[in-house]
Amino acid sequence: MRFSNLPHEPYNQDMEVITYHAAAGVARITLQRPEKRNALNPELIAELRQALAEAAKQADVRVVLLAGAGKDFCAGLDLKALDEASGTGILDHLNGARLFGDLILDIRRHPKPIISAVHGRAFAGGAGIATASDLILATESASFGYPEVKIGFVPAIVAVLLRRSLGEKRAFELLAGGENITAHHAHALGLVNRVFADAAFEDGVDAFVTDFASKSASALALLKNLLIQTDGLSLEKSIEAAVQTNAFARMTEDAQRGFEKFVNKG
Repeated sequence: MRFSNLPHEPYNQDMEVITYHAAAGVARITLQRPEKRNALNPELIAELRQALAEAAKQADVRVVLLAGAGKDFCAGLDLKALDEASGTGILDHLNGARLFGDLILDIRRHPKPIISAVHGRAFAGGAGIATASDLILATESASFGYPEVKIGFVPAIVAVLLRRSLGEKRAFELLAGGENITAHHAHALGLVNRVFADAAFEDGVDAFVTDFASKSASALALLKNLLIQTDGLSLEKSIEAAVQTNAFARMTEDAQRGFEKFVNKG
């Protein structure tokens, strides 16, 4: 999947299984294991975390776009690697699970909005990456699935994300049933933000991320942090966090320019 309408990238970084291109406020990170449906192995996870760290430190990057090369977004964890590790001890399994958990935390804690552009299949851990993103854009033909229970596995890390996105009953139905759902179904549930016709997907994603890149970087960062910070807090603590965010936002250069422009306009 290539979003060709983005301006020429002045910053490129090609790793083994990830490509990173940044231009005009947008960092595009593409999973590059199409022959494996972009299945997640330790190398891909490490490079994805590296690319996310690069986007976080680049001041001119305002939004991050995640995509997958080939026919699918991401098929989840590489089950071959899991099968090979089946005879190892609990510490090895904890370390392996923590690799994915740390990636999810990187996405959730990232200072820039992260948008997943999903085409083809987003299954298991691949659906988890999309769910961890701040927004999901999908093609009409895309499908989402959490099929781990069908092989006796528990999508534990993904469950935490889906629970926060959809609520307990909806999340349990998807996770326990293990059935695939269409992009339109995912949109109706509130998991997917926008669904585009396949032929219009690239142009639609380009326009969407370009609009996001035009917004205040400080406002987006503060808003994302507030929403994550208030998960699980009491009403009183949530309001206090919002009060502090409100006060910080007033002091940013973007807000002060916006105030001045609004006043002068009147």
